[in-house]
Amino acid sequence: MKLVKKTTLLLGASAMLAGSPLASAAVEANFGVTSNYLWRGVTQSGDDPSVSGGLDYTHDSGFYAGAWVGTIDWGMGGSTETDLYLGYSGESNGFDYDVGYIYYAYLDDDYKDSDFGELYFNGGYLGFGFGVAYTVNSQVDDGMLFDTGDIYYNVSYGWDLANNYSLSLLYGYYDFDAGSDGDYGHVQLDLAKGDFTFSVSKAEEEAGDDDVKLVVSWGTTF
Repeated sequence: MKLVKKTTLLLGASAMLAGSPLASAAVEANFGVTSNYLWRGVTQSGDDPSVSGGLDYTHDSGFYAGAWVGTIDWGMGGSTETDLYLGYSGESNGFDYDVGYIYYAYLDDDYKDSDFGELYFNGGYLGFGFGVAYTVNSQVDDGMLFDTGDIYYNVSYGWDLANNYSLSLLYGYYDFDAGSDGDYGHVQLDLAKGDFTFSVSKAEEEAGDDDVKLVVSWGTTF
């Protein structure tokens, strides 16, 4: 899964920056296709291909906002996921940081009462990365997975390889407030060059599917 309305977010940012002659901002679009939409180690597209697109606003101050839409299939028929997000990112003494809020929206009636929102923090230093996301609001029934109180953690490391290839390894763990029966870990290895990424992913059986996933993805921005 990868987000208030996109227009509202962009207008709010514009109003905040208005009147500053030094303000510099940019809007960038993105488009992608993948053989299997994986989110935190679990397929969101029924192990089938998925297409996605989005729009991002960024400002030199570090503020950003955006929206992203991707096709999904949870076994209830094809639909879409819409993510709305805003946050602040920057760098200090070689340490990269990113803090924000993201809202996952499912507009199809078959997926109603599935929306939820998270606060997140991501950091990186010398190839190492880590992140944490905490569910702060949810339409999911109390006591179910993806209700408020869930926490997702991840750690990663990336390498630059020859011929403009890059390799990254990530381990993530989902700690559900509803109880430990649903908690699971997952690992993913990504080999990337240019706009293409080849991924190998495996989740623990508590995730509902512990098969090894081989995924090819392509994405571009403009």
